[in-house]
Amino acid sequence: MAQAGSQQLNKRLTRIEARRRALRRGVIYSVNHDGLIIARPRRRGLRRPIHLVFVALAGIILFKAVLYATLGSSTYVARVEDLAAGTAIERAGAWVMQADQLTIWLALQGKMLLS
Repeated sequence: MAQAGSQQLNKRLTRIEARRRALRRGVIYSVNHDGLIIARPRRRGLRRPIHLVFVALAGIILFKAVLYATLGSSTYVARVEDLAAGTAIERAGAWVMQADQLTIWLALQGKMLLS
């Protein structure tokens, strides 16, 4: 009998400690209908990093399109080729900055909107 109570106590202590660890990472306070203030752990998930990756990719594509539209195709390609002849970091930048179909299409759409 005493062991059953001890196991329940250990389970409860484990749950309490897990909640305390979760609360250390961030807390959201809310008030119940009876006025009791409750601290809930802030939910952390993969939504934010994935969201940031998509925003960064969209920013890079938009940046490439603006450069392509302002420099022109021949100058843009020449500058990317200059990057491709450089160091490893410059080659990686040249690979990222290659004019793909989406970049060209966005540049043309932007030119049509501005003219």
